[in-house]
Amino acid sequence: MNISRTFQYIIAFICYTLALSPCTNAQVIGQQQPPKSETRAVWLTTIGGLDWPDIYAQTTEKAAIQRKQLTDILDRLKSANINTVLMQTRVRGTTAYPSAYEPWDGSFSGNPGVSPGYDVLQFAIDECHKRGMEIHAWVVTIPLGKTKKIGAQRLMKKMKRNIITIGDEAFMNPETQETADYLANICQEITDNYDVDGIHLDYIRYPETWRKKTNPTLARSYITKIVRKIHSKVKASKPWVKMSCSPVGKHDDLARYSSKGWNAYSRVYQDAQAWMQQGLMDQIYPMMYFDGDNFYPFALDWQENACGADVVPGLGIYFLSPKEKNWKLDAVERQMRVARDKGMGHCFFRSRFFTDNTKGLYQLVAEDIDAYPALVPPMRQATLLASPPPPLFLNLERYGDFDNLSWPNNGEVNGSYARYNIYRSNHWPVDITDPRNMIATYSTQCLITIPHAKGARYHYAVTTIDRYGQESTAAMTEAPESAVAHSNEDFINHDGKLLPLPAKHKCLDAPYIIAQSQEGVSVASWKYTSGCVDISHLQPGIYTLRSINKKGVTHKVGVFAISPFKKP
Repeated sequence: MNISRTFQYIIAFICYTLALSPCTNAQVIGQQQPPKSETRAVWLTTIGGLDWPDIYAQTTEKAAIQRKQLTDILDRLKSANINTVLMQTRVRGTTAYPSAYEPWDGSFSGNPGVSPGYDVLQFAIDECHKRGMEIHAWVVTIPLGKTKKIGAQRLMKKMKRNIITIGDEAFMNPETQETADYLANICQEITDNYDVDGIHLDYIRYPETWRKKTNPTLARSYITKIVRKIHSKVKASKPWVKMSCSPVGKHDDLARYSSKGWNAYSRVYQDAQAWMQQGLMDQIYPMMYFDGDNFYPFALDWQENACGADVVPGLGIYFLSPKEKNWKLDAVERQMRVARDKGMGHCFFRSRFFTDNTKGLYQLVAEDIDAYPALVPPMRQATLLASPPPPLFLNLERYGDFDNLSWPNNGEVNGSYARYNIYRSNHWPVDITDPRNMIATYSTQCLITIPHAKGARYHYAVTTIDRYGQESTAAMTEAPESAVAHSNEDFINHDGKLLPLPAKHKCLDAPYIIAQSQEGVSVASWKYTSGCVDISHLQPGIYTLRSINKKGVTHKVGVFAISPFKKP
């Protein structure tokens, strides 16, 4: 074990040990700032209606009740600032949508193979997106369930040589090309036909009951071949669709911590860390249903080997139930706080244990830990793409107890439709780095009505965000008169293309000059010489010119604005 990893484990151990003290925990709570980007997810299980649905859609009225149950769940998740729903879509050789490959799962109509009368997946996508939440299609890959069930029966007839049975359970053979092709086709079908934000692979591993002698290296190559095939099909269709999986919670034995015989790499042949390193996974949700030194060192091991992927520990909140391990609430709380401190999100297994407020978990999350919204972290490849442009301008109409805010649609951005984040503040300029100012995320609409107390006057900002999670600079409503009056003295006149630089003071040792956006982001730099610099590539907005010396010290030397209305 290298020194840095040992140090990380020691720090993690100290964090969760100190959190045992109520006094110390209060101090930790006060120190942690709400993150602007963090994946907050739930697994929404449909098999047997474990999380949803509670009623079979056997009549039009019951189908409406079933849909209302889902929207109620999503409303509750949204109120707790959950931003990602992993919905079980391929269940056990059965589906939550009309598939060309497999029959309907029976959890929706009560009759396996029979439609509930509506497209479940499409409905869930529409409702998640209305609420500004991502939805990922959770695909159970290798297991097919009981051999007598419809999913296994159909596939045993269709591709008999590719199905193995262990006792009364059926599985797809992980060692064949046919399995890789078939699962890739299922995932491509979902990606092509639905506006999902991700494909989430579950049980992408050898069955734990597998008894056939297999070379471990070869076995891992078989599973990786399946992952690679699915990745290829999904990304060829829609490269912004996130690939993720839920590996066994411990990657492998660590130098100082044993996995106690249950791990992803050596036991069920998942090489999920290599998948992150090779770019095959944008996110992973390791099933970390443990506590103490079975959780923290292994969580840090995932994060240390993420290679830029988003690591989201899966938390076994079902253990809070008295019928399970009867965990105390602070066991889950410390896991969430330490994970956040190390740059990781959190995912709850399962949704019902969260929305039912088991031992007060929902209240803790909604009112404290996740009290403010967060965006899903941008994908690694976002840095290779052009930044999306902000809205051209904002139109604000003020009324007694609400504001109407609208802007022109940016259309397509980096291959898909544009979405928008909306911010509100008592202060101008609006700080878009502060999630407490965020009032709506991932909106596809270009008009929002914002209620407020009578007489209140807010400032607004809107950014464009592409499907890769890359956010633009902000378009803002007009500055208050006091701010304009204060800054007019410093504004530099220009023609929209060339900006004359202020003369450099003879005492100023600064070889460069930079332009900063209102959010404090450096957007351009030039050598600080007399004459003009090209600003034609900059987006509309207000910018501060700052000189910068070799030590990085900056001084404000002026302000300039670029109008959203181009000059002829």
